Amino acid sequence: MAEQGLGQRLRAWLRNQRLTIAKRELWVLGREKTIILALVIQLFVAGFSGFLVVGLVSLYDPGSVDGYQIEAAVTGDASEEMLTALDEEDAISGTAYNSSAAAFEAFDERRAQAVFETSVQNDRIDVVLTAPEGSIETTLVVSESQSALRALERQQRVDRSASLSVVPLELPPDRGGNPYFDFTYTILLPLLVFLPVFISGSIAVDSITEEVDRGTLELLRVAPVSLTQIVDGKALAMIAIAPLQAMTWLALLSLNGVSIANGGWLFGLVTASTVIVVAFAVATALLASDRRSAQLLFSVGVLLLFAAASFLPSAPANMAALLAIGSATTTTFAAVGGYALVAVIAAVGVRWLAGQVDPNGL
Repeated sequence: MAEQGLGQRLRAWLRNQRLTIAKRELWVLGREKTIILALVIQLFVAGFSGFLVVGLVSLYDPGSVDGYQIEAAVTGDASEEMLTALDEEDAISGTAYNSSAAAFEAFDERRAQAVFETSVQNDRIDVVLTAPEGSIETTLVVSESQSALRALERQQRVDRSASLSVVPLELPPDRGGNPYFDFTYTILLPLLVFLPVFISGSIAVDSITEEVDRGTLELLRVAPVSLTQIVDGKALAMIAIAPLQAMTWLALLSLNGVSIANGGWLFGLVTASTVIVVAFAVATALLASDRRSAQLLFSVGVLLLFAAASFLPSAPANMAALLAIGSATTTTFAAVGGYALVAVIAAVGVRWLAGQVDPNGL
């Protein structure tokens, strides 16, 4: 009898109207070519991250690309100081020229990829850099030249420290960093984790406004199903798919040799973020006058929301990186709990809003 009662309750739960609407949403999504294309693109990025990182990191940090040597022409009153700074750089070397005309002649003839014009005014060194006009080479030249100019600045600080009345603090040695590590955990991982969140929110807006525009919302209510139940079902489907996508992408990253720690906490962070974004999306769809306005308001609003969150000490992207690296602190875990609390408040708030909205007015 107990087993029979449990089976009846399970069948009743599966026949729940909210779940029926959620399953219908997922079935419709499976037929959307745009959504499938977005999933394929994310799958490609996650599955072949090891190859993509090598290429993308050359744009993220051009100095990490080995084998490219830059020849710079140096001219002016501070040529000696500039050449000393260039000697500290592996990817760029300098040659002194007696005049700017000779330096630019070498630049025009492609014997030099950059020109450093130096001058001394009021005991200060001014440097004007000339690089090739917009190209991939420009990015590499500017990146390496910036490094050389920073070396010149450090050199001048050391040389002139004796004239200071206050002794400056010793700076810790520059240890550099691993650009592949930086790119993977600060750009690629947050992108794969939070892109499904924004996609779910956009789909939620489009789904509700499409029901209103086509008049199919009235057919759903004839079931009879309340507006709150419709919102619950659609939101449930969108909230379910984003964390599953994110965890799939993280699993593929792991297969590509990227170590991912705190998977459970990452799942919680993505789920909480999805609830917040989907709740905002549903509220926008219920309050906006039409489909186009709803999408515009959601897009602008979610960008502002994410931009505002990035200024927080516990920004979502930073938290995802800290959790994945395994460097999370007690504050990081507490922040995940804070996002979960905000998600609960957002879910309750949007359900209350759905109960207050007149379906006939949509």
